[in-house]
Formats: sequence, C-alpha cells, structure tokens
Amino acid sequence: MSKSASPPDYRNLQPAQIVETIGLLSKRIHERFPESGLYRVSVELRRLAQESVVRAQQIRRPNLWLRGGVGLLVLLIRALVVMMVRSVRLNDEVFELEHFAQAVDSSISSIVFVGAAIVFLFSLELRLKRARALDAVRELRSLAHIIDMHQLTKDPERVTGRGPATASSPKRSMTPFELGRYLDYCSELLSLLSKTGALYVQEFPDPVAIEAVDQVSNLATDLSRNIWQKIMILETTVGTDASAKSGSAPASHVAVEIAPPNQHSQIE
Repeated sequence: MSKSASPPDYRNLQPAQIVETIGLLSKRIHERFPESGLYRVSVELRRLAQESVVRAQQIRRPNLWLRGGVGLLVLLIRALVVMMVRSVRLNDEVFELEHFAQAVDSSISSIVFVGAAIVFLFSLELRLKRARALDAVRELRSLAHIIDMHQLTKDPERVTGRGPATASSPKRSMTPFELGRYLDYCSELLSLLSKTGALYVQEFPDPVAIEAVDQVSNLATDLSRNIWQKIMILETTVGTDASAKSGSAPASHVAVEIAPPNQHSQIE
C-alpha cells in the first residue's frame, strides 16, 4: 500500500518552486521578446534565486569550526585571567587608599576588556552570517533597479502614436498588447525578486537582515505600483481610442479587472 502524499506546506516558502516559477517566467519572456534585455535580466534573477538556496542553507547551518575556535579562545582568556589573579601578591601597601584605588581601576578595566572580547567572539558567527545575507540582499536591490530601468522608457501613451517623436526619443516598436505584456513581466519579476530575498531570513531571524529584506520588498512593491499605473493608463488609452473609432462607449465606463501591484498574473 503506497503512502499518501504529504500535504503542501503553506507556512514556509519553497525555494525549489520559486526557482521553477522564475524559470517559467523567463521562458515566457523569451518566447515573447527573445532578443530583449528583460529576458537576460530574468536569466540573472533565476541564477540569483538558485544561489540563494545554497546561500540560505549555508547561513542557517551552524559553523562548527568557528564555534570550536571561539570556545578555545574563551578558555584561553579564562586561563590567562586565572593566572593573573594567582600572581597577585597582597601586602600592606595594597590596602593603602592610593594603591587600592589604582588596583580597583585596573581590575575594572581588565574585566571590561575581557568581557568585551568574549562578547565579540560569541557574536562573531552571527555578524559573519549577517554580512553574507546583507551582501545577497544588496545584489537583489540592484537588480530591482535594473528591472525598473527596463520599463522606464515604456510610455503607454506614446505607443498609440500620440504626439511627435524627437531625434532622441527611444524606438517604439511594440504594439499595445506587447507593451502590456512587457510591463506585466516587469511586475512579475519584481514580485519574484522580493520572494527570493525572503528566503534568506526565513530561517535566519536576524533583525538587521529582516529589515534589509523588508526594504527590498517595499522597493519592489513601489516600483511595481508605478508599473501598474502605466498598465492602467494603457488600458484606458487603448480602450478610449478603440471606442472613438467604433463609436461605442468610452473605456472609462467599462469595468476592467486589474490585479493589484506585486501580484503574479495568471501564467499563460
């Protein structure tokens, strides 16, 4: 008798599914825009997502060699402190006010120094893991801005031929449908980018790293919101032009369902 399949886990992100979704989106972009820079960006995002799986596992895994070395250093410091205490010779001069104050001051300084050294050693592993996570998040932040640069010149009003172009105007070769798909792909890439960042802190609840990932997620949401404003303008502009030609009601009176920003559209 075969074992029943385990129910899907909806409480944790599944790295393999995120990588698979990015790969499928990259194929869709290639099929629609095979020579575009956006396709190469999607390939880079998929590579970063694959690396994030390995990096997140390395960050989550305890560094036993580092912990062992820290433990040995702490024991060495403790042994040195014990030797220093045993080497102290008490005499009548020590209890004089001037000498006693100097002894107390030097003892407090030594205790503070030793305590700071122990805290530094015990927090070393956390700070190294945090640095690796922040480096990875920085790469995702840069890629988010690169995705935004690819949609920067995609003006939904110019695609309908409104207004004359100048000598420095970017080339307009997309149809309204292609422009809508291009902008939607940019929004999906930003959404999947934020999910990739969340993999780093899913099992590494460091406050600094979580804050950095949240900042990238907020950045992706803001950029995606701007993209969806363009999509809404495109829907309205194309619908108005079509209505004017056919003599039907304007598109502003037609209910158009548009997904909220930073959400995946249905896979074609």
